[in-house]
Amino acid sequence: MPDICRRAVVDVFPELANAQFSVAGKGWDSLAVEAEGLIFKFPGGETAAAALRREVRLLAVVRPHLHLPVPAMTLHEGPPPFSRHEKLPGETLDRAGYLLLSETQRQRLAGDLARFFADLHAISPETMRQAGAERVEWWDTRPATLQPVWEALPADVRPAARNAIVAYRRMPNESADEVYGFFDAHGWNMAFDHQDGRLEGIFDFADSGLGPREREFVQVSLVHPELAVRAMAAYERISGRRMDRRKVYLLAAAQRLSEFAGALESGENHDLAKGFAVDWFRQDDIAG
Repeated sequence: MPDICRRAVVDVFPELANAQFSVAGKGWDSLAVEAEGLIFKFPGGETAAAALRREVRLLAVVRPHLHLPVPAMTLHEGPPPFSRHEKLPGETLDRAGYLLLSETQRQRLAGDLARFFADLHAISPETMRQAGAERVEWWDTRPATLQPVWEALPADVRPAARNAIVAYRRMPNESADEVYGFFDAHGWNMAFDHQDGRLEGIFDFADSGLGPREREFVQVSLVHPELAVRAMAAYERISGRRMDRRKVYLLAAAQRLSEFAGALESGENHDLAKGFAVDWFRQDDIAG
């Protein structure tokens, strides 16, 4: 852990001078440090710092509207700037962990996610714009970007992948139905109690913003496509809105192929990204 992070925290919170610090997580844009049940997030660069400030503002607006716990973040400008919040109890949830859950636990998890999404989507997009919410970024699916992907995919999934991208590019722009959403509910952003099989909270609002409501279920499918199906059904019951499963399929296809292309270019996380892409076109929970 960088000494500068420890010094910055202790300067503001001298009671932590003798605490044990450890790295809690490292993302593309930030480093999370843990001490005494507290999480301190340090952005890497001014763009990331601006995103962290926006995340703190957004969380302050949404927290009163949510049934599910999320971080209560405070910002400290430093230098260096960093945020502070109490760590949500629980651990991350991967596919193996999900498959160990009982039928009742899977249904409860899907319902908790659906309620979380519905709570967010009920907040006025204009209110969130005023708090700093922006339109979500879209995946790079340009022909030149995806060109290396086709030969890298197994032959049995190439036709489905190509067809999905053609259909994705033809999707209409439906900005009139934009909602403020989390759009990053994969298992690495969950605080999950594996002993009780219960979702205790959601964290990392850095990728939240304005976009189509079906996009919420794209990252959920990384835990398991079945969970996305269950969550969509629960969302429909709670919100009274019909979800377009074909649209979810195409959005997830674009996301997975784009990230696989990025992994091929960078040489990082190649096997993981390829596995997610291949699995998507071999699954039939959310049919194309």
